[in-house]
Amino acid sequence: QVLLVESGGGLVQAGGSLKLSCAASGNILVFATMGWYRQAPGKQRELVASATRGGDTNYADDVKGRFTISRDNAKNTVYLQMNGLKPEDTAVYYCKATLIPNHYWGQGTQVTVSS
Repeated sequence: QVLLVESGGGLVQAGGSLKLSCAASGNILVFATMGWYRQAPGKQRELVASATRGGDTNYADDVKGRFTISRDNAKNTVYLQMNGLKPEDTAVYYCKATLIPNHYWGQGTQVTVSS
């Protein structure tokens, strides 16, 4: 059983920053592709950023240049640094670990950006 626990969400004004953390149980990060997703009310869950175990990263177009995904395999933690936040970034942010063929999700953390 893999457990993912997100933290770091909260309320921030537009233009501000937050850093999300996702702590994984067990020593899985070194093997897994890690991703951050978000789901706004009434919308589908969407990929925000991902990082393979080899270090390749991928970002959604609307967060490129503002968000940065990073991973610390020694701490079994993946991070999402979010700068220049906009009201449209408001959503529940989820961490996902992919260990083919399995996928594991965290419980989510709320990010609210006020205008």
